[in-house]
Amino acid sequence: MSSCSVLVVAGTHGNEVNAPWLLQQWQASPDLIDAAGLAVHRVIGNPEALRRCCRYVDRDLNRCFLPEQLKRGASGLEFQRAGELLRLHGADGELPCAVAIDLHSTTAAMGNSLVVYGRRPADLALSALVQGALGLPIYLHEADAQQTGFLVESWPCGLVVEVGPVPQGLLSARVVEQTRLGLETCLRVLDQARQGLVRLPDALVVHRHLGSRDLPKSEHGKPKALVHPDLQGRDWQNIAPNQAMFRAADGTERGEGWVEGEIPVFVNEAAYVEKSIAFSLTRREVWPVEPTWLPALQQLLRAA
Repeated sequence: MSSCSVLVVAGTHGNEVNAPWLLQQWQASPDLIDAAGLAVHRVIGNPEALRRCCRYVDRDLNRCFLPEQLKRGASGLEFQRAGELLRLHGADGELPCAVAIDLHSTTAAMGNSLVVYGRRPADLALSALVQGALGLPIYLHEADAQQTGFLVESWPCGLVVEVGPVPQGLLSARVVEQTRLGLETCLRVLDQARQGLVRLPDALVVHRHLGSRDLPKSEHGKPKALVHPDLQGRDWQNIAPNQAMFRAADGTERGEGWVEGEIPVFVNEAAYVEKSIAFSLTRREVWPVEPTWLPALQQLLRAA
């Protein structure tokens, strides 16, 4: 593996258009983004979906990085694309990368955040460094059998940068600029970690995934109630135990009560309607930084 190779992916979902636009501008003007001296490979995750301005063609690409399915040669454009990206830029690929940065946008009122899948030491080190630089919340997604096969899990180290809110398919100067800031910060702290110029903070603040809730549905799968207006836009916020989750057209409030400490994220995310997710629940936790995290990241970055 070449030293310090980083894969930057935009357009994993084809209707998230801001990061792909930024990468296309960067391709045309190499000085547009400071890569901090790192060897960076820029790719559009799902070019055909981007061309059509749809989330995907056959299947969500960000759920297609499933080793068993790829080994069997699962059919469909997105499975083929996942295999192609791994052949090109996987750890054993033609142009191998140690780290994958996957750039996304959200329609939910979450602002900007980082997403980490599981607890790999290198991932936690990178997220801690970026959180320390930008103060962004971290959504730790794990232990959810319904949601697997994420792109960054297939690289030795990976991090998702979420920017929003922005409607699907809409270019926004604010979102582009914040995407650039997040990307440049990731690249800068990776270079500093490679050179041994950083130390991790004493603690990492995460919002650990607990599960998801769907809208109340009829036997035909149609919504019987909507996300409660007092919950809308309350991403990352503590919710009172008596706050209703949903409201029907006649004003009836529905939904079980909140467990103390549950915090919603991705509230009414447009992309998750098809996944039967009205919002996800998290718990804010403060973790002491482990001494193994930074060396794990540095070993990847220095590997020849």
